Amino acid sequence: MSIEKIVEQALQDGYLTPVMEAEVGRICDNASELSIEEYMALDRLMGSLLTGEVVAVPRKQFINVMEELVLSEAIARAAEIEATSESSLDVGDIAAYALNRLPPLYATTEEGASYQRLRAKAELQELISQQITESIGRNIDQPNDNRTPVFAKSTGNEVLRQVSNLLQLYAPNFEQKPQI
Repeated sequence: MSIEKIVEQALQDGYLTPVMEAEVGRICDNASELSIEEYMALDRLMGSLLTGEVVAVPRKQFINVMEELVLSEAIARAAEIEATSESSLDVGDIAAYALNRLPPLYATTEEGASYQRLRAKAELQELISQQITESIGRNIDQPNDNRTPVFAKSTGNEVLRQVSNLLQLYAPNFEQKPQI
């Protein structure tokens, strides 16, 4: 879509969505030069935003609490299995398989996320466990030529470091607390 079409749509609708804003940014970032028409369209958009004729829809942060719950359970179960066997499991595959079979639980605030966690633990914990069990079974049945164990046999501090690394990989907004 062109900048002119996006501006035309925003003027017609009276709002600029985050997707429209991102597309304008993408076009501007990838163009070595903008045409006069594109500059004029951007100028119209800026003027409309300043006068209130067009309103920018705020970007909302969404948290899918189900991802957090599934990942926690997948990590714990994979660690148990790898500690007592020679199996190597792919936690990402396990979590993705389970998440595709579970309802999302979105929240936009920490209070909403807390509510969703409590709701999930009360109403969905058995279903989460069931899906993780099925996913692990499928993961074990697949060839594991390129897998590395989730947790190498090691000390408690090393396991803690590995869990932190996994959480950072699979939960990029994970905030690591300073070690005491």
